[in-house]
Amino acid sequence: MAIKKNLTKLEAVMWSIALPGFAQLLTGNLLKGSLFVLLEFLVNVNSNFNKGIMYSFLGETEKAMHVLDYQWLMFYPCLYMFAMWDAYRSVMPAEEKITFLPFVFSAYFVTVGLMISPKIKIFGLFPGPIFLPMLFVIPGVLTGFLIRKLLLKFYYN
Repeated sequence: MAIKKNLTKLEAVMWSIALPGFAQLLTGNLLKGSLFVLLEFLVNVNSNFNKGIMYSFLGETEKAMHVLDYQWLMFYPCLYMFAMWDAYRSVMPAEEKITFLPFVFSAYFVTVGLMISPKIKIFGLFPGPIFLPMLFVIPGVLTGFLIRKLLLKFYYN
């Protein structure tokens, strides 16, 4: 089986969204890719993340909250975003600067979203520990892009 050495930035990010480590495996970074897959599996299984996802998509967000092990799940946002950033970084042009910021701020915001998820209701609905952190990706990405834009404008010019 031939290993694809060149991915586009979109391909790298999309494969990382599917499973952290896949983009690294496709670009030939077998050790790093295997480590990301192993870590994702370890955190996923120990946090009961798949059960939480299943209950959330079935509308049973309270059940999802109780089945999850938050001590393990707290590792997931940083692992997920770092693997995605690493995949993106491995295929981005050298002239791109500080593109890590949207990934970093997404990890921060998703982690905060996870921590406060047991207490938050939106319009009387409990989004739970899966959907609320997913919603926090949006302000995380926007904050990262805004800070990046400001830094590029004032610092790198």
